[in-house]
Amino acid sequence: MTFKAKATAKATGVITAMMLSAGFVFGGAGAANAMGPMVEAMDQDVSAGVVTASKIMAGENGWLVVHRTNSDMKPGPVVGYAPLKKGENTDVSAILQEPVKSGEMLMLMVHSEAGGMKTGVFEYTLGAKEDGPIKPDGKLVMKVVSAQ
Repeated sequence: MTFKAKATAKATGVITAMMLSAGFVFGGAGAANAMGPMVEAMDQDVSAGVVTASKIMAGENGWLVVHRTNSDMKPGPVVGYAPLKKGENTDVSAILQEPVKSGEMLMLMVHSEAGGMKTGVFEYTLGAKEDGPIKPDGKLVMKVVSAQ
């Protein structure tokens, strides 16, 4: 084998290894996005005025919106929100805009950025279409937690 052939073979091997590595990276990201939008959170202490979701998958830029709720599991008034980026978001914290007592239930929900007048400004009010909740397959993407 000539020097040129050896160099070409080595370069091809390096490129192939890089492509395989990138394929695994992109394959992993694709698998994460394939799981669809979701919210992971646990019951937590909110005495510092913050509620946190440990992981959120978002199909687009949007919002983590914190609604009051109760045993009927319907979203109530908004008590906090935080921006989300498309893809995986970890440790997303929303500052609560009013007191939440221990034992109260909070619904952490993914909302869209669509329909509003301004990008990057949370414009939703209960029942509005601006920056409203996403509903893949007609279901809200949310997790209910209890304040500790």
